Amino acid sequence: MKEIIQLTQFLYPPLKGEGDINFSASRDQWRARQSDAARRLLDDDERYFLHQSLSTPCLQVLESCEGIYIQDVDGKRYMDFHGNNVHQVGYRNPYVIEAVKEQLDILPFSPRRFTNRPSIELARKLAELAPGSLNKVLFAPGATSAIGMALKLARLVTGKHKTLSMWDAFHGASLDALSVGGEALFRSGLGPLMPGSEHVPPFNSYRSSFGQDNDEELSLRYLQYVLEKEAGEIGAVIIETVRNTDVQIPPMDYYKKVRALCDRHGALLILDETAIALGRTGTMFAFEHYGVEPDMVVIGKGLGGGVMPLAALIVKEHLDIAGYTSLGHYTHEKSPLGAVAALATIRYIEENQLLQHVLEMETYLRKELLQLQHKHNLIGDIRLIGMLAGIELVTNRVTKEKAVDEAEKILYHCLERGLSFKVSQGNVLSLYPPLITSKGQLQVALSILDEAFTMKNN
Repeated sequence: MKEIIQLTQFLYPPLKGEGDINFSASRDQWRARQSDAARRLLDDDERYFLHQSLSTPCLQVLESCEGIYIQDVDGKRYMDFHGNNVHQVGYRNPYVIEAVKEQLDILPFSPRRFTNRPSIELARKLAELAPGSLNKVLFAPGATSAIGMALKLARLVTGKHKTLSMWDAFHGASLDALSVGGEALFRSGLGPLMPGSEHVPPFNSYRSSFGQDNDEELSLRYLQYVLEKEAGEIGAVIIETVRNTDVQIPPMDYYKKVRALCDRHGALLILDETAIALGRTGTMFAFEHYGVEPDMVVIGKGLGGGVMPLAALIVKEHLDIAGYTSLGHYTHEKSPLGAVAALATIRYIEENQLLQHVLEMETYLRKELLQLQHKHNLIGDIRLIGMLAGIELVTNRVTKEKAVDEAEKILYHCLERGLSFKVSQGNVLSLYPPLITSKGQLQVALSILDEAFTMKNN
């Protein structure tokens, strides 16, 4: 087995892109420090699971979770500022757990051709929350599937199969979602993907993709150029409202211009908010910051309250034209358990004023992170919206390659001290704290980060 893994690594070397690397000196040192019992479980995990980047081999074996914390089998607790963005209302949220337990005793599954009260109530709630005429809903077990439904509906509505999306974007791991996605880590070595999937360079607010200062204008020019060259054959433009992985936040007028380009060229605008809806940016939907209304929006991850897998496609009412076909047809589409978990999550956000809390914590985080940048030369840029933060470690004085190595070392230093987060694009520390995280808990996390950077400077 070891020889096969080594051969695979030689043929397909790990890409230092979306996250931390499974095979590195830092990972080996981290693993060696775990208990014998943990290592035996990790060996079993590697034995029985297919290996894939970012997943197997794993960091550790988890035993429990609560609030903002996860705990491993060795008893070590971590503040989880990653959480795959499912933990907006915290782990094992009692309000969500109680709703799911109650539903288990009533109707745990709803077979196809029937509906159920929780699913209807959730669809109504999402239609009420979404701005404008976004009031038609379909559910799916995961956001990758919801993206697939959006792509199918766009074809049916427009009669066009071509799409336009961004390099470096992530929209899911199935072949159709990968086709519109743009991360090499997920696409490399797979051969032909879905035909008609056009891409343009993304907007980056720091160290422009184009080597120039006005990244917004050049990004929009690329969009306009391809839309014009395709002469009305693009059926949909699909974008992450804020690129979650490395936290790229377009200027406030960006999406009004994108919306105008879509309207001019007969393309639908699909916004992917899988990881950032439901309060992450301080509003229920991130596009609310930009004063636009997409034709479709996809949400997921945190929708199930960190308990149930659930995603939703929300579209404008006039796009409800596919009654003669099946856009999703998923067995767990109208899951009563998923619906009650989502309803409990939304109610918890509303009743505990988490949107206001997020905006207050954004002000605090901005001040503290900028001070951290001023203190440590390794930090080139700070990007923040709500409780979504990116710390980029590449500057004019530090090459990308060196920054990637430093980011990984900082990650493991923080893990040792009980702080878990995500490394994106190889050199961006991406922080997604649960929305329930208090100011005091943020202070502890920032002190661990400060210590990690200080250790690097010594």
